[in-house]
This record gives sequence, C-alpha cells and structure tokens, in this order.
Amino acid sequence: MASGAARYRLSCSLPGHELDVRGLVCCLYPPGAFVSVSRDRTTRLWVPDSPNRGFTEMHCMSGHSNFVSCVCIIPSSDMYPHGLIATGGNDHNICIFSLESPAPLYVLKGHKNTVCSLSSGKFGTLLSGSWDTTAKVWLNDKCMMTLQGHTAAVWAVKILPEQGLMLTGSADKTIKLWKAGRCERTFSGHEDCVRGLAILNETEFLSCANDASIRRWQITGECLEVFYGHTNYIYSISVFPNCKDFVTTAEDRSLRIWKHGECAQTIRLPAQSIWCCCVLDNGDIVVGASDGIIRVFTESEDRTASAEEIKAFERELSQATIDSKTGDLGDINAEQLPGREHLNEPGTREGQTRLIRDGEKVEAYQWSVSEGRWIKIGDVVGSSGANQQTSGKVLYEGKEFDFVFSIDVNEGGPSYKLPYNITDDPWLTAYNFLQKNDLNPMFLDQVAKFIIDNTKGQMLGLGNPSFSDPFTGKLKELNGTASEEKKLTEDDLVLLEKILSLICNNSSEKPTAQQLQILWKAVNWPEDIVFPALDILRLSIKHPSVNENFCNEKEGARFSSHLISLLNPKGKPANQLLALRTFCNCFVGQAGQKLMMSQRESLLSHAIELKSGSNKNIHIALATLTLNYSVCFHKDHNIEGKAQCLSVISTVLEVVQDLEATFRLLVALGTLISDDSNAVQLAKSLGVDSQIKKYASVSEPAKVSECCRLILNLL
Repeated sequence: MASGAARYRLSCSLPGHELDVRGLVCCLYPPGAFVSVSRDRTTRLWVPDSPNRGFTEMHCMSGHSNFVSCVCIIPSSDMYPHGLIATGGNDHNICIFSLESPAPLYVLKGHKNTVCSLSSGKFGTLLSGSWDTTAKVWLNDKCMMTLQGHTAAVWAVKILPEQGLMLTGSADKTIKLWKAGRCERTFSGHEDCVRGLAILNETEFLSCANDASIRRWQITGECLEVFYGHTNYIYSISVFPNCKDFVTTAEDRSLRIWKHGECAQTIRLPAQSIWCCCVLDNGDIVVGASDGIIRVFTESEDRTASAEEIKAFERELSQATIDSKTGDLGDINAEQLPGREHLNEPGTREGQTRLIRDGEKVEAYQWSVSEGRWIKIGDVVGSSGANQQTSGKVLYEGKEFDFVFSIDVNEGGPSYKLPYNITDDPWLTAYNFLQKNDLNPMFLDQVAKFIIDNTKGQMLGLGNPSFSDPFTGKLKELNGTASEEKKLTEDDLVLLEKILSLICNNSSEKPTAQQLQILWKAVNWPEDIVFPALDILRLSIKHPSVNENFCNEKEGARFSSHLISLLNPKGKPANQLLALRTFCNCFVGQAGQKLMMSQRESLLSHAIELKSGSNKNIHIALATLTLNYSVCFHKDHNIEGKAQCLSVISTVLEVVQDLEATFRLLVALGTLISDDSNAVQLAKSLGVDSQIKKYASVSEPAKVSECCRLILNLL
C-alpha cells in the first residue's frame, strides 16, 4: 500500500446492477478482477479494461430466486484451475458458479433462512452463516457439519489460516471460535449485532458491528484495541494486503480508511447504505452501495478519474439528502447553525464535517486536507416517517428489513412490530403478522392497507411470477372463485361478518343457527381459498354455543373428520396451521374437550405427520395440542392416551427448532409424568431424559432450562 500523504480519490464508477450491491470479493482470475452480487439477484464479474483504470462487466450469472447477499471465491483446484464463485441468497441457498457458465454448477441447500456470509478455506472447504442462527461447513456439494451455539442470525464468518479454526459473528453480539465443529471460545464486547470479520494473521482478527465500533482481537480471547469513527452501523471490513491497515463501510454514507490504528481518510458517497468493500491487490478499494453503483477509489495518480469525472461525483454528492434523524451528523438545531461564512475557516482534520445554514436549507460539508477545501456532501433534511430510500437497514430480531412498523391494533393495548421488505406481498405479510400475534382476521384489510400506504406502494416486482396470492383480504373476492354450489350469497356474507363481529367484540349475543350453517358452508370451501373461513372458525369455536354446536355428539364426528382432512402433509400450511389451532381451541368448551378425547388417536396420528415441515407456527400449534391433551390426561390417568402423547413429544422434540414449541412440549411432558410412576418409566423407555438434557443449558428464554431441570428431577 502506498505510504506518505497520498489520498484515495475516485478512480471510476461502474453502473450495471439495478439494485443495492451487497457483496464484493477480489477474483483469482483474471488478474485484477472482482465479483459483485446484488439485490437484483445477479452476480457479475468485472475485469480491468485497460492498464490504467476502468473495468468491464465480463460475465453475469443468475441462479437465486431472491436477493443475493454475499459472495466468496473458492480457491483453484485441479478440476477448476481458475477457482469457483460461491454466492449466498435470501432464498436460503448457496449457488456455486464457474467462470464458464451463467448458470450455477450446483446449489447447496440446507439453511432455513437467508445465507448472509461466506468464507472459503483450503481444500475446497466453504463456511456459510445464516439468519437461521447456524453456520455450516461444506466440502464440494456436501454439508459436513453445522455449527450451533449462536442465539441470533450469524452475519459474519471467516476461516482462519490455521487448519480447523473458524470464526462466526452474530446478531447475539458475540463472536465464536470453532475448532473441528466445537465452540472453543466466545468473544464478548460488542454492544450490538456483529456484522463483519477480517483476518489480520494467524493469531489476530478484526470485527465490526452495529455499535459503530471496530475491535482488534487475539484468538486467545483478548480484545487488543477498539476503534471509533463511524456514526452508524458498520457493515463490512476489509484488510490491505500484507499489513494491519484496513477499510470499513457503514450506514453513515461513508468509506473510512484506517492506517496505523487511526482513521486516516473519510470518503462520503451519494448513497445512504455503503454495504460492502474489498481491497484489490494493487491497493485500490472497491465499494458497493444502496444506489446500485460500484465505485473504485485509488491512491495512484495514473488510475485517478479525470477532473470532469471527479467534479461530476462531487456534484452528485452535493445533491444528496442526509436525514437528520439518522444521527450521522449529531444533534442538529438549525436555528443555531452559522451561515456560509463559517466555510472560510479551514478544517482541523481529514473528514471533519461542518453544517451551515443557507436560508431555510441546512448543508453539510466535509474537510479535505489534501485539497485544502470544504466539499459539500449533501443537504440535511428532516424525516417524515416511513420513507426510507435505502433498503434493508432496519434490523428486527437480528434480521434486515426495508421497514419495521409499530402497529397499534387496540387503543391502549400493546403495539406490535411488523417487519416488511418491499419484495414481500403486503396481504401475505399482513396475514402472517395477524397469525403470529394471534390477532383477529378482521384487521387483515386494515394492516395490508397500512403497509401499502406507508411504503408508498413500493414493490420491486421481483416476486416469483408463478406465485398467485390468495390472501386478498376480501371474503367477497374469494367467494367469487368458489364453485356455484359452494358460493355464498350476499346475505350469507353479511351473516358471516356478523359472526366475526359478535365473537371479536365478546358480545353476550349468541350466533344464530343460520349464521353457523353459513360458517360451516364457508369452512367447506376449496383448499386454496378456505383459510379466512378457518380463521373465523378458530376464533368462534371458543364461544360456548359455537363449541356446543360443532362438537356435540351428533355433529362432532363430521366436524373433526373435515378438519383432520386439512392436516394432509401435502396440503396448504395455512390450512394445516388453522386446523391445528381450531383443535387447540376446542378444549375450551366441555363438548369440544369430550370430542377431542374421543378423536385423540386419529387426530394425534394425523397431526404428528406435520412434524417434518419447517413452519415454526405449525410446530408451536402441534406442541399446544399435545399440551392440551396432557392436561386432560393428568386428571384422567389413561395410560394409553399418555403413551401416545409421550410418543408425540419424543418424536417432535427430535425435529423442532423453535424454543417456544420446545417449552410447550416440555410442559406437556412434565404434566404427563408428574405423580405417575408408570408414565415416568414409559418416558425413560422412550429415551426422553437424554433427549431433553441439551435444553438444560439454554440461557434465553430461561423458562426452557428451568422446565428442563424440573423434569430431569422427576425422571
């Protein structure tokens, strides 16, 4: 890297990607090339187009069905002398490309959520990090091991030079060191989500985080140094060849260059989120941002952009708007800011920012030491709510979203967080939000409209073209697609809405026989449109007269048989979930409880078939159903019933990932075996004690480990 007073300046700007550039990596071949990945779902190879400066897009690859989040190069092998390109995406997959084809050689499947980080090692090993809280080690097309231990998204991974050592950084604020698949050490110190890792040498590494700090660590566990300079989330960190200097990019619209442990230069960009960077072998820095442009910066005079290009870049920068609420420029009181004359005073350090008032406007300037002048970096504006121009910068539960709204459903009640990406469908998001928070479906239209209004209808139009959204929120429209014999009249729809209103408002009025007849007719709609009717049934069945009507001796068999048919593993997950929740709610009434006990064998044997899916809400509903049966069997010592419940618990514990579902299964287990030595022996024979020991060390939520310890005492 060049030394002395040389400053980095723009070398070139590379348009090509249609959306945010999310990942960059230097390429093995051709020399001096690099690879970029983007939210536009493409991976692009850029090669130098002259001895001095500039790059040309040589190759565009596609294989992901959603955003591409990260990229790395797998070193050369006998079979692939130029190496391979690995990319991770929001479709949960990793695509492996060669330089010869725009389509992937093969796809690695195994993660259950976005793959957001990749790192390669010797002998073709690949390490991946995901929002599913795990990291996975791959060799060629096989997953060799899964690293489990983090409690939130794994945002950063790196393979260390020493064989067998790996690092993972997570939204749980920790970094873990792994050897041969075991966690050897946990590094704590960051106060927010860890976003990036970079290797300095065999014994030291760097980390960056959403707490706006960079830390230098020894692999023995000691934090050697903490660097401050950025004013917002730091997304990426990259080390210069053969030295300890490095670069970082962040949500504060800047690229910062760190030399000898200090921020030596700050370069502002005309985009809010500066997602990624990489350092080329010649010391030039490549940067990707939320405006979809790749920019290259250089210390070399020969590779510096022309005066016209630099002027155009500065003009673009000066026209940018900076949201005052991001905090990037500190607390701003426009009334107290000085005027333009303040710019006559020189700055005191590189990258110093100064705000001035020009009439009604507030402008931001940055001091350039090398040029001895203030460069305008944008106009400061106030924020007017949910109008983010940048994508994915809001974190919720350690994951990235375009928007995270606070929704107040009932006045005086709690507010709920609703995360949303502009490629999501507003109706489907609203439906899932209501399901997750157990809110009534009457709010579907209201929540979907709120999303559309507050995202100004932004939609990227990149959804799966074959996806046809059934969640229209309008019973009327769904009714229009039903066959003539199953179609409801206008009057029928009014009666259906009345039931919903009556149930949701806890009215003392009873639904009429006619209303319940219409509800049953709607519940028998075709599978692809029946879910709103099932949702009304789920809520209504808790009402004493509805419970008695559907669960009595005369109607009960027909009612349960129809709902059991919706538990078909090949059916729609929404229907499976709502049928399970309806069965859970049946236990509220005496008639419902009696029906559930009589149908126990058939119901549980069908319900258990849903265990192998990955839908955590279905797992929670399955655990709740088992818990309800356990409570009934605690009063009625039916050893056959207890045996079936214990078998279900043992089977589901093998596959369930969600800790809420695990907790409910543990409570069900404890309820079944307390005060019953036969049930204790049965549980032991199923090996349940060894199954649950792993939950004794769960720290969050604490209720899981507490419950686990109580059960182990009983066993």
